Parts: sequence; C-alpha cells; structure tokens
Amino acid sequence: MTRALIAEDEALLCAELREELARVWPELEICALAHDGHAAYRAIEQQAPEVLFLDVELPGLSGLELARLAGRRAHIVFITAFGHYALQAFEEGVVDYLLKPLDVARLARAVQRLRDRLGQTPADLAGLLQRARTPAVAEPLRWISVLQGRDIRLITVDDICYFRADSKYVAVVTVDGEALISTPLKELLAKLDPAVFWQVHRGTVVNLNAVHSLSRGSDGHLTLNLKQRPEALPVGSSYAQRFRHL
Repeated sequence: MTRALIAEDEALLCAELREELARVWPELEICALAHDGHAAYRAIEQQAPEVLFLDVELPGLSGLELARLAGRRAHIVFITAFGHYALQAFEEGVVDYLLKPLDVARLARAVQRLRDRLGQTPADLAGLLQRARTPAVAEPLRWISVLQGRDIRLITVDDICYFRADSKYVAVVTVDGEALISTPLKELLAKLDPAVFWQVHRGTVVNLNAVHSLSRGSDGHLTLNLKQRPEALPVGSSYAQRFRHL
C-alpha cells in the first residue's frame, strides 16, 4: 500500500485534502499529518512515506526545504495559495502542485500522475528548487477558509470588513456575520495586501474599502465608521499616525 504525508498548516485544508484523497485514491494510506515543517521532517524520517503533499509556506521548514531534505526518497506534490513559487517550472512535469482553494479536478489529475510515477525513482528536484528560490514579489492573500458547522466556506478577502483578535482565535467579520479562524493576526497581516488592509489596533486589521468615515472624539482618539457594519472601530494611538494624511 502506498503511504503519504500531508504537511499543511491550515487545519481545514488539511482535513479537506485528506477527505478528498480518500475519495479519489482509497488505497492510499495517510501515515502522518503535520502542521509545521519540523513535524513534517520528523514524520518523513520515521514513516518513510512514498508521497509527500507539502505546503510551500509551512512554518519552521518550508515545503521547498522539506523537498530538498527528502531528496529522491518520495514523490512530491506542492500546495500553495500563491503564483510566485516557480509554478511554471512545476508544470514541466517534474512534480505537481495544487493551488488553494483545493480544486478536486486538479487533485484527481495529480493523483493519476502520481500513480503513473510510483514505479519510477522520484525526480531530482535540485534544479527546480534552485529556480524556486529566486526572489519574487508575493501575491496577496485572495481568500480565507472558515468552518461553519460541517461545511468549509471560502470568503474572498474583498468581502471581509475587518479581522479581530478574539482570545486564541481571529474573527473574520463580513457584512453578514463573522466566523473564527485559528491563523494568528500577525501571520494574516503578512499575507494581506498592505495597501488595502491596515492594522488599526493591537487586535484589529481593517479593510480600508469597508471604511465609510473617520471620526475624532473630544479626547482626540480616532474611530473608524464602517459602510455596512454598525460598530465603530477604535484606532490605537500607535496606529493613528497613518491616518494623518488621509
């Protein structure tokens, strides 16, 4: 039986990929799940899977670094939300990749190619990984996946009014409600378009396109009024300077 590792830091996507793999490749055994690069590397060494599904942007060790460390011991499929990781090179047929959000049809094609390659020695990725290290401008995050009941909902970032840190989670607030995700606010901010999403408080990142007006109270503190949400968002004193020239 072929054994595989899934290394993906988004728990919802990890669960979705595992579920879809069970459907399109029922004979595949998922021998390990990892949510960071170091755990993934330990699993590769201990479990010796024949197939690796690697998130390119894993914390700790990236998917590219894991691929280099794995060498020619396993066939690899990269997972990424971005187009700047030499995806054209991946199309050469040396490896496959899956774009987020997960496309079931593409996954089925990747599985078929993997099955065709299982009797072959895994490809030498040295040249491809070198090209993938070429610096490039990261594309901003385009969507967020949230769990609602038993369903996974995809929210485009354009529809998000703001993010709010809420205990161990982050609330994703849209016009029609909110949902919780486990991705830290700092990590989200690094992936969002800095021209559109501004941090306005220690625990708040706002979509500027969702802002209707800016108010100044008698105490001098700034408040953001939203176009389609009733609440007002206070601007922290350390972030107020960004609004001086608006």
